[in-house]
Amino acid sequence: MKIKNTIVDKSLAFSVEIIKCCEQLEAERKFVIAKQLLRCGTSIGANVFEAQHAESKADFIHKMKIAVKEANEMFYWLLLCGKAKSYPTNINLKNDSEELLRIISIIIFGSKTNV
Repeated sequence: MKIKNTIVDKSLAFSVEIIKCCEQLEAERKFVIAKQLLRCGTSIGANVFEAQHAESKADFIHKMKIAVKEANEMFYWLLLCGKAKSYPTNINLKNDSEELLRIISIIIFGSKTNV
């Protein structure tokens, strides 16, 4: 029986949407931003997933903090795309990245208070 893990599911779905966005950017020959978005956007989910198998609570918190840093970077690149007139804006990705940031931050805070 698979246990539902909301943050793993959300971060994986976000990674899939980032891949689609980056494919669109690459089709428009926006390779540099596409590479940055792909790297940090998919790293969020990778770190969240890795945190599920952490060696300790401190290791879990550390991996989730890395996910937050990647989500912050992701948000920056999305903001940049929104300000550059020649780049497509994806408000859904921006909103989703903010939601991931909130959820992961809550998880980190809750993990710290339970130490």
